[in-house]
Amino acid sequence: MGVMMALAVVAGVWWLTGGYSQADLIQPVSKQAVNPKISAYAFPILQERKYLPSEIEIVKQIEDKPQYTAFLFEFLSDGRKVSGQMNLPRGKVPERGWPVVIMVRGYVDEEIYQTGVGTKNAAAVFARNGYLTLAPDFLGYGESDKQDDDMLVARFERPVTILNLIASVGSLKEANKEKLGIWGHSNGGQIALSVLEISRRPIPTTLWAPVSQPFPSSVLYFVDEMSDRGEAIKKAVADFEANYNPTLYSVTAFLDQIEAPIRVHQGGEDESVPKEWSDDLVSRLKVAGKQVDYYIYPEADHNLRPNWNQAVERDVEFFDEHLGI
Repeated sequence: MGVMMALAVVAGVWWLTGGYSQADLIQPVSKQAVNPKISAYAFPILQERKYLPSEIEIVKQIEDKPQYTAFLFEFLSDGRKVSGQMNLPRGKVPERGWPVVIMVRGYVDEEIYQTGVGTKNAAAVFARNGYLTLAPDFLGYGESDKQDDDMLVARFERPVTILNLIASVGSLKEANKEKLGIWGHSNGGQIALSVLEISRRPIPTTLWAPVSQPFPSSVLYFVDEMSDRGEAIKKAVADFEANYNPTLYSVTAFLDQIEAPIRVHQGGEDESVPKEWSDDLVSRLKVAGKQVDYYIYPEADHNLRPNWNQAVERDVEFFDEHLGI
């Protein structure tokens, strides 16, 4: 009986972690202490946890446009306040509410960030076409609570913020939580891919120049742009690699678990995200049998200029097709 019980426990752990052993997940390679916060963000662990809803509260009006109204909103993610911008279409609310697009921005320096930066232009187009948009600021930005002092934890918790926001959409009487899409740009694309892999939900998603390299090379690629030439993050990554299995925190390792239709846009003149990254991402998704469309704009930059209008119109068509507008 003792042997059978032991086998049952081992089997249970294997199932809960998607076939990874506890040693794979949290056993350090070195003798340094493991940070339980970081261990909690391994994808197999995140796939098994629950994301609890909170009330999305309207704080104040930001803009009053002919076809939509913009508001500052707040909700709780793991007990901490996160702010953001909501665009609410004008007109009669559909019987089940407006379909929703979650807007996930890329990197913006905290010193210059304001609510809506990186998302407001595309969000305006979606709102004019009948979509309620929610663009979270993330912890440490806007009116949100401060982010974790550990820079890697602060990074790893962003997909969790989106997953908690998705769980909270039903608190908005104007929103149809069954009609949900995601738009992600740059590092927001990496966050969006993480959300799809963790949730394994068929949420139609569009990605603009997504950061799609394995972790931590996806971070180290950009360190030369930082004020300290990335010395702090290089140290954090070195400590991380000595204690954890990076594969378990990397979007490239879980692409086969995506169940959503995806549309990728990439500029040929993008100086931030190389076109080869998106080429590789799309190739991997197709090999895994996933539904993916790929649009390349040979002369476009990281923000898809001068093809921005064409790209966002294609996204409206994409969401209309998959969300039944």
